[in-house]
Amino acid sequence: MKILAFDTSTEWCTAALWLDGDLRVNEVEAGQGHSRLLLPMIQRLLAEAELTLGDLDGLAFGRGPGAFTGLRIACSVVQGLGMGAGLPVVGVMTLEAMAEETAAERVVACLDARMGELYAAVFERTAQGWASREGPGLYRPEALPLPEDVDWVGCGSGFAAHGEVLRSRAGGRVRVIRPEVIPHARSIARLAAARFARGEGVAAEDAQPFYLRDKVALKRSER
Repeated sequence: MKILAFDTSTEWCTAALWLDGDLRVNEVEAGQGHSRLLLPMIQRLLAEAELTLGDLDGLAFGRGPGAFTGLRIACSVVQGLGMGAGLPVVGVMTLEAMAEETAAERVVACLDARMGELYAAVFERTAQGWASREGPGLYRPEALPLPEDVDWVGCGSGFAAHGEVLRSRAGGRVRVIRPEVIPHARSIARLAAARFARGEGVAAEDAQPFYLRDKVALKRSER
């Protein structure tokens, strides 16, 4: 199975090519340059593998939550490439991709949502894949639902932005915190491969972002 995956939901722009379990990766800290960088990254991956879009079995993208503009970019690109090449598409939740990226079994995944809030979910690995114990949801750091049992891994920019509050609330239940973890395209590709194998791909025009929040910034009165 050959799958092209990418994510633009954070400040990083990542792309990965899954070739029957072998992964090739392209990544860059893009800032606001995702729309300029993503397509050349994809083209390089395909050229290095001597493939065209038509040789692929499907496309996968980070559908959110995350930065609004980044989610729209990824969705637009996956729709355009998918419709043009007649390829099915799988959207992978960014928080689940972060859990996969840790290689842990029990994960609290948090992305900084700005405005004093977090996008977060609590995942546990099962034989069928990642099962959500809480979320996904949009939370204030002091209201994030945390597991009562121990031996969890915390990951993502939410811990970088609100680590003091989250560490205080988590106590000894979260044994390792990895704020550097992002929803990387390589993990999106791994998760998508299993879903394509189960026949879960959809038509490219049906791909949709997953926002969790319906506004980008606080009003002056709210600030």
